Amino acid sequence: MSPAARRSPVIRRTLTAVGCSTALLSGVAACGTVENLTAGQKVDQAVDGLGEKKSLAFELGLDAKPSALVKLAGEEEPGEEMPPELAKLFTGVRVKVSVESRKRLADSGEKDLVGTAMSVSGPDGVLAEYRLVGDYTYYRADMKAFGEAMGFPLPTADELPGSEKELRPVLEGKWVKIDNRELDRAAQDAPGKGGEDGKGKADEIDSGTQQKILKAVRSVVAREVTFSDKGGSDGVERVVAKASFRDLLTGILDKLRPLADELPAGVELPTDENLKDAPDNKVAVDFTLKNGDLTRVSIDLATLADDPKGAKVPLVVKFGEAGDISAPSGAKKLPAGEFGGPGNPFTSGLLGGF
Repeated sequence: MSPAARRSPVIRRTLTAVGCSTALLSGVAACGTVENLTAGQKVDQAVDGLGEKKSLAFELGLDAKPSALVKLAGEEEPGEEMPPELAKLFTGVRVKVSVESRKRLADSGEKDLVGTAMSVSGPDGVLAEYRLVGDYTYYRADMKAFGEAMGFPLPTADELPGSEKELRPVLEGKWVKIDNRELDRAAQDAPGKGGEDGKGKADEIDSGTQQKILKAVRSVVAREVTFSDKGGSDGVERVVAKASFRDLLTGILDKLRPLADELPAGVELPTDENLKDAPDNKVAVDFTLKNGDLTRVSIDLATLADDPKGAKVPLVVKFGEAGDISAPSGAKKLPAGEFGGPGNPFTSGLLGGF
């Protein structure tokens, strides 16, 4: 998490809420009660439709004015109010993820993917971007713009010590590339591999555990979530899913705790004490469908605040076709030890900062 995000408990809490709510309500929509089955099925079929595609992109961002975000964060302690510059950064940032496969995505494994990409953009353009194509990961960043957006200067190419001169293209905003096999070897050699408990838990959730998790979540969603069809025109429809966020989250975590030993290393489920501060408000997730395809998901973060103060701060996820995921030309190869090592400020700070 970036220093900016740590300064705002309101944003941190609400972003966590929307992430959980959107994933849970969309992934198991067809499990609603009988009277909501038609609306839930529409969402469920639209979500399944994403898996039928071979090319997909989604973009996440706030559809709000900076002043609305400042108003929403007004419950901060005196002297810790959200600066207008930070509000402008949050409302201007867009995170876009694209993936392209030879098969439909629902059936795709790692070897089927043609390429994946992620970009972080600000009001004035792309701040950082990477593409995973073939045997290489490609990366570039606008270091000056990124530093200005985060509110602190980042080193320039001329300030690099001689021992780190290979990083000069990164600071100059040029494309660089890293061999994925070298990154894998670096990850294997990293401290803590296999989990701190020494049990060697896997880094991913296997299919059997995924099914157990889905079954557990469905049982809670069927009890807690209601779906309503809001109609539409010209092939566009709206479906709204509603639930008490705290009741939904508490119920799901109670179901997941017996599966804790099957989760990846490092994953810790929140305790009952952690959930005491979770919003106890009704959360509504708004799904937009066009000709049956899911095109947009949104949630108003202000509804999760103790006092929204009349602000509206929708967090929106838009779906569409993937853009360019080709390997950029002229990228300079960097060794994984120089670029991808643990704690590296460029990879962890730029791509991990959001």
